[in-house]
Amino acid sequence: MKPARILVLAAAFAMASAHAGFMDRFKDPEDGEFDASEYLLDHKGVLPIPVLITEPAVGYGGGLALMWFSESIREVAERAAASGARLAPPNIYGAMLAGTENGTKMGGAAARMTFDQGRWLYRGAGAAMNINLDFYGVGATLGRPGIDKIGYNLKGAMLLQEANRRLGSSNHFLGARFLYMDIETRLDASLEDANLTPRELAKRTSQLGLRWLYDSRDNIFATRHGTDAAFDTMFSSPSIGSDNTFQTYRAHVFHYLQPTQGTVLAFRVDGRAARGDVPFYQLPFIDMRGIPAARYQDENTAILEAEARYYVTPRWIVLGFGGAGRAWGRRLAFDDADTQVTKGVGLRYLLARRLGLAVGIDVAWGPEKAAWYLSMGNSWR
Repeated sequence: MKPARILVLAAAFAMASAHAGFMDRFKDPEDGEFDASEYLLDHKGVLPIPVLITEPAVGYGGGLALMWFSESIREVAERAAASGARLAPPNIYGAMLAGTENGTKMGGAAARMTFDQGRWLYRGAGAAMNINLDFYGVGATLGRPGIDKIGYNLKGAMLLQEANRRLGSSNHFLGARFLYMDIETRLDASLEDANLTPRELAKRTSQLGLRWLYDSRDNIFATRHGTDAAFDTMFSSPSIGSDNTFQTYRAHVFHYLQPTQGTVLAFRVDGRAARGDVPFYQLPFIDMRGIPAARYQDENTAILEAEARYYVTPRWIVLGFGGAGRAWGRRLAFDDADTQVTKGVGLRYLLARRLGLAVGIDVAWGPEKAAWYLSMGNSWR
């Protein structure tokens, strides 16, 4: 499922305004508008962040995340400037608890760390989950006519470990990943109704993989120009602790360009594939605003999407986006599969000017109904 979209709410800062002069830290000296740049640049230690979930597949919900910064961003930047090293973010550790209106619950911890002046990047996470979703069939086909969807529950835990190494002083990285999931699956119907086999409900999956990354973006929060590209491949086998043998692949390119000072255009090409005895909940799905997570699943998916941002003022941004995706492979060839089209609009506020961090709301229309999303930073992950 899509990761939860987190909005850093102004109310979280206002609650701390009992100290005299606290809110003065949130006034930008350049334009006098509300701005969190100085607070975030100087913050060190624990930062509480409200979590708001608007994913249509699980319903509305929320929770709380606690982020711990080993150093302030300003300290890291000053040290990098003094040594001439490449700027790398401070080490960040976090924990989160959240739930939604359909009974979904999740909690976990994560860390992001850099070593050797940014040459090594480590990311790791562990989580426990109890997730309620709907299954619409592989290739949007279930085993019995008249059944549109089947509810199911995923309950268990997962562990992700990833390390990436920068190649020289370039924008290229090579990395390795490990993913372990121990998930108990419960269907609100029979395997025959779901058109699944027992192997597609595998409990344990253990995957090792390699990845290549390229990142030339000028800003990771609100990119104006540059490219974010990656290719990932993961292999699962009983020899490394998995119930099934299968492989998953993903390749994506997010490209940003700035034709005028107040306009940014962004383009996304994203393809995913799975082969072998893949658990049904790990099959690729069309991942776009306006389509619930896991709604359209199959052995292959492809997405084309575009977004245009216009800076009405230096603070306020309007955007429009649209795209198309297709899922195919097991029961339908590419030419026979339906194309799912989405479109939408959004409004963002530049919450932290010096960091380029904008937050706001997107409204998207897909094949079924409209959905809205809280957004922070770039739209695509």
